[in-house]
Amino acid sequence: MSKVWFITGTSKGFGRIWAQAALERGDRVAATARDPRTLQALVDRYGDAVLPLQLDVTDKAQADATVQQAYDHFGRLDVVVNNAGFGLFGAIEEVSEQQARAQIETNVFGALWVTKAALPLLRAQGSGHIIQVSSIGGVQAFPILGLYHASKWALEGFSQSLAAEVKDLGIHVTIVEPTGYPTDWSGPSAVQAEPIDAYKPIREARRANRGTWAPADPQATGPAILQLVDAEQPPLRVFFGTTPLSIIEPEYAKRLEEWHEWQWLAELANGNQEVTA
Repeated sequence: MSKVWFITGTSKGFGRIWAQAALERGDRVAATARDPRTLQALVDRYGDAVLPLQLDVTDKAQADATVQQAYDHFGRLDVVVNNAGFGLFGAIEEVSEQQARAQIETNVFGALWVTKAALPLLRAQGSGHIIQVSSIGGVQAFPILGLYHASKWALEGFSQSLAAEVKDLGIHVTIVEPTGYPTDWSGPSAVQAEPIDAYKPIREARRANRGTWAPADPQATGPAILQLVDAEQPPLRVFFGTTPLSIIEPEYAKRLEEWHEWQWLAELANGNQEVTA
């Protein structure tokens, strides 16, 4: 049975690749973008299988109306993909208030508003799969990306709670955590904070380290996302790309080691116990 998708940020990047993958196999897609003119090529190629919609995910009223419009048009929603977002590059001290608020508004509240708009519809039909596009940056943090990490860690937190809340309602939630694919995320779509000279060495070290990563192919995520949404019991979290697991395994081992090392202090803070360091 073909699926009906609702995808945010479909003008380029993962959103575009995944929309094309779904359409190529005969699914239907409500494709959204801030500028719907960027969706015309999809309409020209796939015709009525595409519903192009204008959506600024930071506008809750528009998110509510757009999700409802897609549901009314197709009669159901099977896959809701919260892909819209951008990267904010800058040390914590460098990031302006406006940049920080815009990052959270788009990457956190944007996904939240679309999720909340879809939930009553998915509950009523007793099925659905919400895909939250996070990042390796949703489970690990690197310098010069602090506010981006904050947005993805927040997305992961509310999505894990959501998964527990809707698991008995026929609704699946999956957090996709891609590696650093060469998409517009770190290019034209990115926002750069005004640099401070004190952080130049950290920036240069990060740039040199990224140069050692083997680039992954964004187009390969198309077949992968189809396998994910077709899974009978999809995972809560899944990496896209080979790099994240090699980063996270030592990171989590380090966390456990540090927690164990300082467990004596945790027990002291618990009270009513004699603790020896």
